[in-house]
Amino acid sequence: MARTANPAPMIGLNKPANGQLRGQTKPVAQQAGLHSTVQQLSAPQERTSIPQSSRGIRFGDDWKKLLELPPKDNRMKTSDVTSTKGNEFEDYCLKRELLMGIFEMGWEKPSPIQEESIPIALSGRDILARAKNGTGKSGAYLIPLLERIDLKKDHIQAIVMVPTRELALQMSQISIQLSKHLGGVKVMATTGGTNLRDDILRLDEIVHVVVATPGRILDLIKKGVAKVDQTQMMVMDEADKLLSQDFVALIEDIISFLPKNRQILLYSATFPISVQKFMSKHLQKPYEINLMEELTLKGITQYYAYVTERQKVHCLNTLFSRLQINQSIIFCNSTQRVELLAKKITQLGYSCFYIHAKMMQEYRNRVFHDFRNGLCRNLVCTDLFTRGIDIQAVNVVINFDFPKNAETYLHRIGRSGRFGHLGLAINLITSDDRYNLKTIEDQLITDIKPIPSSIDKSLYVAEFHSVDPDEDGDEGGAKNKDLGAA
Repeated sequence: MARTANPAPMIGLNKPANGQLRGQTKPVAQQAGLHSTVQQLSAPQERTSIPQSSRGIRFGDDWKKLLELPPKDNRMKTSDVTSTKGNEFEDYCLKRELLMGIFEMGWEKPSPIQEESIPIALSGRDILARAKNGTGKSGAYLIPLLERIDLKKDHIQAIVMVPTRELALQMSQISIQLSKHLGGVKVMATTGGTNLRDDILRLDEIVHVVVATPGRILDLIKKGVAKVDQTQMMVMDEADKLLSQDFVALIEDIISFLPKNRQILLYSATFPISVQKFMSKHLQKPYEINLMEELTLKGITQYYAYVTERQKVHCLNTLFSRLQINQSIIFCNSTQRVELLAKKITQLGYSCFYIHAKMMQEYRNRVFHDFRNGLCRNLVCTDLFTRGIDIQAVNVVINFDFPKNAETYLHRIGRSGRFGHLGLAINLITSDDRYNLKTIEDQLITDIKPIPSSIDKSLYVAEFHSVDPDEDGDEGGAKNKDLGAA
């Protein structure tokens, strides 16, 4: 499909540009906990952190009273994030300035993966950690990483490797927010699809933390621009993807430039056999964390609707009109189908963005940034968007095309129900998908039920499962609209 050469800021009804298709305006309600990405990180000067003061806090001040905390998130959470040992972030002897950043992110207490991971990572030991999507893996490695940055040293001290450009932008933004009181931690995101010259100029200045996709950072290392011979820590987020055939050769190459006494941290929800080979070769007596008794996600209710290919758009329209969607992500199996479906959704009168790997990076950045900030209710995408992307307001995931394997399915539905909150996953199943549905159910030891005529809003709508600290009442019994034959 031909694309417009010049990006337009905001496009009107039914005109596609930058992955942003506009139907009638239906504003998205901003939920507590939705990270507000104020900066768009595509431009090089915006990828660095801006040092901020700690507001002149002196010894003896009640520093917690001076924090600018986000609204408290009272939504109900599942045991994936509540079954903790009862630790506090203060228990880890972290710098006060880092604690300030943690609390201002709205992170009140460590989740189970953070409790297990933070003290071990602070000790300098290698880690192989397996935990569910949306349970706090980012904080589990970014907190110890930022704590160990020495501002007196002006070289790259830590690299965070991620498989997608969007995840790199998200992780660098979180790093900048966490470290904003640390007094000068310099964070840089570098990915393919952006101007290499800009990255070279940026690396001529001080950079402490690099968040990168493998191909781009390896290019910068080989050019002698990114000097990593003194880098003490490398994190691999979504490690199973980074150790797949697409990336493993690049990762091995990058590690060859690191010092022998570096620390390597691997985090993922799934670990294929290839990880074992990599671990025995590159990790030194790694500490293993496994918080995955079962693969599926507790907070996500899963349904399927049995349809023909021709009925899919009609079924989707029915779901849109009868579900209470805050934000939704809709998955297709090809880039062509993503654009066609986004156009159909817009024609039905719903606001819709789309994103896939064949779009120009500038457009991808804008779509990701705007969707994350709640400027649109629906996003159609390929599996590009399954890895680690954390948008708290997404409460419904729809598999317009059913995935081929259990791992992809798990990562897709994990875009809703973030950090132990509840979410809904709906799968449109054709006769060709029946075998895959059964296989995925068996492998994940889960039950994907036929879609009922009425879906209880307390299963996926925040205000119906919020926990009011002053009340024990349950609003989950509110009336729901009938979903009919959807």
